[in-house]
Amino acid sequence: MYKDIVKQKFNEIRKNYKKQDILVLGIESSCDETSIAVVRNGRERLSNVIATQIDIHARFGGVVPEVASRNHLLALDTVLEEALTKANVTLEDIDAIAVTYGAGLVGALMVGVSYAKALSYATNKPLIAVNHIKGHISANYLTYPELKPPFVSLIVSGGHTALVKVNDYTKNTLLGSTIDDAVGECYDKVAKTLGLGYPGGIVVDKKAHEGENNIKFVSHEILPNTFDFSFSGIKTSIINYVHKLKQAGKEIPVNDICASMQAQVVGELVNKSIGACNKCKSKTLVVGGGVSANSALREELSRAGEQNGIKVYFPEIKLTGDNGAMIASEGYFMAINGEGLAGLDLTPAPNINLKWERRKEKL
Repeated sequence: MYKDIVKQKFNEIRKNYKKQDILVLGIESSCDETSIAVVRNGRERLSNVIATQIDIHARFGGVVPEVASRNHLLALDTVLEEALTKANVTLEDIDAIAVTYGAGLVGALMVGVSYAKALSYATNKPLIAVNHIKGHISANYLTYPELKPPFVSLIVSGGHTALVKVNDYTKNTLLGSTIDDAVGECYDKVAKTLGLGYPGGIVVDKKAHEGENNIKFVSHEILPNTFDFSFSGIKTSIINYVHKLKQAGKEIPVNDICASMQAQVVGELVNKSIGACNKCKSKTLVVGGGVSANSALREELSRAGEQNGIKVYFPEIKLTGDNGAMIASEGYFMAINGEGLAGLDLTPAPNINLKWERRKEKL
């Protein structure tokens, strides 16, 4: 009975979305943020509740997977209730449930996926499996209602760095990605080396504004003639630089290290992003992910875009990190294109990326 009902409702979404409003509940639990949101028609946030675990994990210098999973379990019921209350809707009003099934920490994903499957079964609402990485792109649809594909997108988060040609709402072509550390990981590891705590991105960005770009950590072009990225070299160079200063008993110029590191990392992101736009003949660049909140990246990429006649879009700060609204938005566009319907056998895919998509789940 459940299978037939959700299939029928899913088909009705695609058939009727131009005639009536579609409400999607988005659930995000891929790392250390428990978030549930209600989004109307993929563009309008009715609510977006986020329960963060940053203070918990800061004591350990990074995310502890088991701790993250247990805290998701504790938070989900409360976050759901608040999301529905703020949106002034009930579960009965929801048309579909979208959930992050990858990428992320397997235990954390399991909590969110299991919760979403239970809600879907209890309410007979279609379940849509969403790629978290693509969700970061969709965060911009919530910030800019007029934004439409095609465009080039730069994804910069804690675990992923990639350049993508977004051909349509659910179709994309991977242009390049990191071959080692993502840019967010680079920031966190450098921050840890400098004793700046977790998460490192915000602190390094702040310290960079107080220092000077006067240290050359990488003297060669990184992965030339490609749109791929590599940040392990600069990370290792900084770690070695700091260790040598400590061994020599010298003062560590924290602010200058941060300024120099940020200038080189941002320069790499800007150069390849603009190059990708020129290669694809795209006049639109859309940025998503936690590092899209970085002040230097926003400033330098906007300046380079203006110089090259490219309009650069950044999501509002509240939507740069992991959140349920971006998952609901992505889920909406998948649903109206007849994609993403999942069954109760949906399982997490922690290592999913933009090259590999989930095979159809069987209802």
